[in-house]
Parts: sequence; structure tokens; C-alpha cells
Amino acid sequence: MSSIAENLSAVRGAIREACAKAGRDPGEVRLIAVSKTKPAALVGQAFEAGQSDIGESYVQEFIEKQRSEELTGLPVRWHFIGHLQTNKVKFLVDKVCMVHSIDSPRSAEELSKRAVRAGLTVDYLLEINTSGETTKFGLAPGELLSSAHRFFSLPGIRLRGLMTIASPDREQARREFRLLASLLKELRTQAPDPEALTELSMGMSQDFDIAIEEGATLIRIGTAIFGAR
Repeated sequence: MSSIAENLSAVRGAIREACAKAGRDPGEVRLIAVSKTKPAALVGQAFEAGQSDIGESYVQEFIEKQRSEELTGLPVRWHFIGHLQTNKVKFLVDKVCMVHSIDSPRSAEELSKRAVRAGLTVDYLLEINTSGETTKFGLAPGELLSSAHRFFSLPGIRLRGLMTIASPDREQARREFRLLASLLKELRTQAPDPEALTELSMGMSQDFDIAIEEGATLIRIGTAIFGAR
């Protein structure tokens, strides 16, 4: 069985290859190792192998890992990537470097309120439902552009870009990644600070190479690093 360190090395190599194919600098793409349902000890192994950006999807599981004996004191850069209910925002606002999955003005307002109360500035992304599937969370593309002004004016939080979860079919995923990139360009034309909007969180174990070709800056990989769930 491959070790976490070996898996990370293989994934990083694949990222470099995808960047070379796309004519991109690998430094433009940040790997987020998604550890949901995996024990804290494996996150510790990933950190020891040089992986400091870790993604979690469930608030309670995240809190337990963040407080675990194995990870206490380690400068892990936690990313929250799962669906975030407004009543759970208070539990992670001061513990993450970025929230990838804000999917409504209401959840953004709650994040803003909690960040202001804590005296913080929290980076976040807006989740977009690029596939149109009713089983997925996220703003519709048209809804994003019509409500953008509501996100720009909120204190204590800083919009950094967009996130999506693509369809399983790779060619459909490519179209969805391309749509997300085009939406970010449109969003920048409305933004009071367009230079802050730099991030496209898209691509997972099965399609990150395509995502890199379409402009991803943050890729979320779990299975290829930690194994099947």
C-alpha cells in the first residue's frame, strides 16, 4: 500500500505535468488535500510530507481534527469546502483560512457578522452550481451576476473567487470549468476590487488535469492522496 507521502509525490508530479501541458506555471496552482472521513493521524502524515493546505467538508469532523492531539499546534491551513449551514458558521470562522462554499447572500451575511464579531477578515469563495443539477448546492450562474453587489459590500469577509463541483463526465466537467472561469471574468468587471478576485477552486482527483487546463488555481484532491472513502 502506498504511503501518504508517496501519494502526495505522485499527485504533485501529475500537477506539474498538467501545468506543463497547459503552458502554466505550477506555482499558480495550489493543492488542497481533502481529508474528510479520514483520521487526524493521516492528516498529520500529509503535513509531515509538506502538505499544509487541508480541506474538510463537515463542521463537527473538522473541529474534532483541529483539536486532536495529533494536529494541535501544527500550522495547518484549513479550508472548509463542504456545504455550510448558517448555524454552523460560528464554529469555524476563526479556524479556517478560506471558506470555499458560500452559496447564498444569507450565508455570506452570517460569515460577515461572525468575522466582524471576532475582529477578523475571512477569505471566501462563492460556490456556483455550473451543472444545474438540483442535488448540488450553489448559486445559479445568472443569480451570481445579479446579486454580486450584495457580496461586495459585506464587512469582515473578502471575496476571492469562485468554486464549483463538476459533473462526473470529463467533457461535461470541462464545459463547467470553462463556464466558471468566464463567470469570474464577468464578476471582476463588477467588483470594486477586481484584483482580489484571483481564485478558481475546481477540479478533484478524477478531473484536476482538465481543471488546470481551464484555469484552476485551487484543486481539491482527496482519494488520490488518502485513498477511497
